[in-house]
Amino acid sequence: MFALAQGLAAGVVLARLARGRVRRAPLAADALSERSVSVVVPARDEAARIGPCLEALLVDSDVLEVIVVDDGSTDGTVAVAEAAGARVVVAGKPPAGWVGKPWALQRGLEEARGETVVSVDADTRPRIGLARAASAALVAAETASGNSGVASPALVSVGARFVCSTAGERWLHPALLATLVYRYGPPDADAQVSISRLMINGQCTAVRRSDLLAAGGYAEAAGHMTDDAAFARGLARRGWRIVFHDGGGLIDVDMHESAAETWREWGRSIALPDVTSPAWRVADVAVVWLTLGLPWLKLAGRRASRLDLALVLLRLVMTGAFAPSYTRRGPAYWLSPLADVPAAVRLTWSAARPARRWRGRDYA
Repeated sequence: MFALAQGLAAGVVLARLARGRVRRAPLAADALSERSVSVVVPARDEAARIGPCLEALLVDSDVLEVIVVDDGSTDGTVAVAEAAGARVVVAGKPPAGWVGKPWALQRGLEEARGETVVSVDADTRPRIGLARAASAALVAAETASGNSGVASPALVSVGARFVCSTAGERWLHPALLATLVYRYGPPDADAQVSISRLMINGQCTAVRRSDLLAAGGYAEAAGHMTDDAAFARGLARRGWRIVFHDGGGLIDVDMHESAAETWREWGRSIALPDVTSPAWRVADVAVVWLTLGLPWLKLAGRRASRLDLALVLLRLVMTGAFAPSYTRRGPAYWLSPLADVPAAVRLTWSAARPARRWRGRDYA
């Protein structure tokens, strides 16, 4: 019975990975877009990281304005942003039912003047050309749906390369990433998935301002800790086209400073608990344990079957496939499959005990 369950789980994972045979093209730095672009950066206590985030944006000739929305920072975030030359908007206390980041994004959307609004997290490091490329991808996505010739609303999500400065991060982070890919498949696959399994990267998105205001802004994400997935799925239910592109060399992200912080902060949302039904959470945890966790445990106990060995081999192949997504690798990265068991444990914890605390705030 156990072997059958593991075989079924392996089949599910292979089917998800197979979607990646056809991928959307990465963002092109030489893309053309005639729309004006506002860049919105939600920030809460990001004094140490907001500078590198703003550096290229503020000298990019394709960017009309850079708006930093301060979400109640208690450090020097506002001073750093103003000194760099960004326009700072104070978000104010989130209204009842809103989480801080979606509210900050909502305020940025309301204040923006550009036709396209590109949002980037404060821990990202955009490069010149990102805004233009994201806006061009948005125009393409709007005109690609249907044969009527009428553009439809779209949301473009951009994947960033990961900056993992410490060996601990380079060991743990790819294992946590593997749990996502095994559950959802490659995010830039050009394939249809059900709305309830739709994934985006909230670290960088592009929308047409007028379309999103007409749809209620970020209301779909208002009360969600996993705001990006809630936002995308809510818009998809309204008929929006959701498109994911690899950002290649146009944007990096330095999410955490250590393996402990990666475990605590990314692990908090790794199960997407507030947008995933209990049944799907159970299924996701089971698939990850059967295909990522247990094969290593059985191999260590010298009880590995041929299927276990095949799954270990698949995981090693995926380590090579993930490599371009990281700015630095080294021995710790290539040993990251050995972190699959801890990653499965963290996923189980996230699914069983959803967190409702973020950046010093507790949410009901």
